[in-house]
Amino acid sequence: MDPNPHIEKEYGGIPVTEICSNAFSNCAHLKTIVIPDSVTKIGEEAFSECVSLTAVTIPEGVTEIEKSAFYQCYILPSVTVPGSVKELGWSTFNLCTGLTSVTLREGVTVIGDFAFALCLNLPSVTIPDGVKKIGKNAFYGCKNLTSVTISDSVTEIADTAFSSCPNLTVTCSPDSYAWKYCRENDIPVKSAHI
Repeated sequence: MDPNPHIEKEYGGIPVTEICSNAFSNCAHLKTIVIPDSVTKIGEEAFSECVSLTAVTIPEGVTEIEKSAFYQCYILPSVTVPGSVKELGWSTFNLCTGLTSVTLREGVTVIGDFAFALCLNLPSVTIPDGVKKIGKNAFYGCKNLTSVTISDSVTEIADTAFSSCPNLTVTCSPDSYAWKYCRENDIPVKSAHI
């Protein structure tokens, strides 16, 4: 398989709008992928266990990233989730242990259960304005996560969202839901105007 395949916008004159479930799953030699801007959906496990994947471009216009879409992409170093994606599915980037940079654009509203669990080298993340919910174990076991900035828009955080993140300090507004959550769950928190 070509380690850097080109996905066309059209096939036989028909627009390519979906990367189907398991489309590239277990493609051990896949290194880079650019998803065309015609795509609106990335299916379940579409790129799961692509253990050599080092770069992925997710275009504005993708509205769905389903569960485990990038599960166990061990050496993927960074990802930007466009604001057109409203919800990150279950385990979307679970066990992407090489992730050191995650950018969530405004427009995302839900960070699903286990979405970034066991991203062992992720140092920081900003939860942008517009996010309402952070799911169960969303950042579970992110051992090197030291800084999370949470916007005032967040109104629901699962009890286990940041379990086993021993070095974490959260930055948020003192009158926000996130501040109350941190106090109730013994997570170090500092004030910021967001």
